[in-house]
Amino acid sequence: MSEKTTPENLEILRHSAAHVLAAAVLEMFPEAKFAMGPAIENGFYYDFDLPRTLIPEDLPILEEKMRVIIKADHKFERAEMTVGNAIEDFQRAGQDYKVEIIEDLIKAGEGVVSVYKTGAFVDLCRGPHLDSTGEIRSDALKLTKISGAYWKGDEKNKMLQRIYGVAFAAKAELKDYLHMLEEAEKRDHRKIGKELDLFSFHDVAPGIPFFHPKGAVIFNELKNFWMEAQKEFAYDTILCPSMLDVSIWKKSGHWDHYKDDMYFVTSLEGDKQFALRPMDCPGAIMIYNSSMKSYRDFPLRYAEPGLITRHEKSGQLGGLFRVQQFTQDDAHIFIRPDQVEEEIKNVVKLVDKIYKPFGLEYKAYLSTRPDDFMGDIAVWDKAEIDLKKILGELYGENYGLKEKDGAFYGPKIDFQLKDAIGRTWQCATIQLDFQMPLKFDCSYIDADGQAKTPVLIHRTIMGSFERFMGILIEHYAGAFPTWLSPVQAVILPVSEKFKDYAKEVEMRFIASGIRAKIDDSDESLGKRIRTAAKQKVPYILVMGEKEAADNSVSVRTRGEENQETMKIEEFLEKIKKEIKEKK
Repeated sequence: MSEKTTPENLEILRHSAAHVLAAAVLEMFPEAKFAMGPAIENGFYYDFDLPRTLIPEDLPILEEKMRVIIKADHKFERAEMTVGNAIEDFQRAGQDYKVEIIEDLIKAGEGVVSVYKTGAFVDLCRGPHLDSTGEIRSDALKLTKISGAYWKGDEKNKMLQRIYGVAFAAKAELKDYLHMLEEAEKRDHRKIGKELDLFSFHDVAPGIPFFHPKGAVIFNELKNFWMEAQKEFAYDTILCPSMLDVSIWKKSGHWDHYKDDMYFVTSLEGDKQFALRPMDCPGAIMIYNSSMKSYRDFPLRYAEPGLITRHEKSGQLGGLFRVQQFTQDDAHIFIRPDQVEEEIKNVVKLVDKIYKPFGLEYKAYLSTRPDDFMGDIAVWDKAEIDLKKILGELYGENYGLKEKDGAFYGPKIDFQLKDAIGRTWQCATIQLDFQMPLKFDCSYIDADGQAKTPVLIHRTIMGSFERFMGILIEHYAGAFPTWLSPVQAVILPVSEKFKDYAKEVEMRFIASGIRAKIDDSDESLGKRIRTAAKQKVPYILVMGEKEAADNSVSVRTRGEENQETMKIEEFLEKIKKEIKEKK
């Protein structure tokens, strides 16, 4: 990455492009009211209160106005003023949202604010910005979509209109990005999920997936693989209630961070309030505290496929990627302080083992203390130092840093996956927690006979089976490897008289653990082959007189035109080996 295209410089470029967009909107709608316009990944957006609803045809018009502003090479001129003067200026301009932002800054103790002038447009902004609009490449910029957005993200506030755009340092980067978007649209897991009959959503359970038989196969294969992979590392499986008294969530600290995202149930007598769990940790802690522990018992590794429920706003839901109820591939590991390094390295080994079969590249990141952290800063600092040491030993300098992105109870290591078209997804997380064991009075008897507090590691690898399944649908574009495919082989008798042989073959396959299915419908053989191909079945097995006579099948492998005749035992050996090795 050149100096010009560092993440910091790209953020400045995209923030500057947001101001150019706002200037173009002001030209098109002189009565526009401006909210906020930050840089985001790959681009920017700006929220507006406009006199009419935008339509897609407005985007190229605004793009052209942006090009004119860029060509004019207006300076980004910075000025500072007192909050009182700023309020007067923005009130005079009728910019109510800017006035509200300044009032929030006053409450936070700010006495001076900065503004940026770009041509005729003046915006409240901390900056920084480019020197001038001419530094933005107009051929590397595009407005992409329009959406609604509540002011300050609060559905009680007015709905504004949000315009999204992307901006890059070079035209080729924009071209690559747009190609990725086009490919992503083809791979949309919601579209493929419907085509392959994997899952559906219904209004009776908003944001909660209904897995159809084929989707349930994939879900269970992922879960079973996860369970099997953990055996090498001596995990015990636990199952905890999905509903706990609210006092537990207040004690754990989740109440302060999740109460607005939780569902509640009140007892019939009205004297008890329970909450559906937004996290699994308290349940594992309750099991830990149910008996006295010795230093010899550690590490204690509790794995749980935990059902999580979180209240999400309808606008935040998105297929399997953002749901209201999901199964987290969770684990909670209780250790002595001297076991931190070894155990985290073991978890990283498990991450490697679970990710390897999927062909996904990944990178580790250290996420540090957030502003709303819980506990002693000195403990946090030591934990972060420990994690940096471990990451340095494992990855050298090839790991990233996410400032202030840790959990409220401890720093963490996050893993970001890269899929087949270059998108990144955060899935695995390893969180080091010194706080919650203290809150719940967790203890063990050490070698010196004294009671000590254990360290707790929170760990997920897939993140949730639902979301990971959505990622895989898009990664593979629905063409799952054989071990994950809902149907691994479709059997096609060429005519009615070979149905008995086809049934015999199907039974042999099912007895061998292969998910095989006969399609003996009245459609032509060609149409049945095309149907199986559209369903992305790994193997299509055609059988007629020759195959029935010598106990064989004609094998068409997904993505290939040629067929190969194989003895049934030979094919069974081949497919079973492929499934076992998870190729």
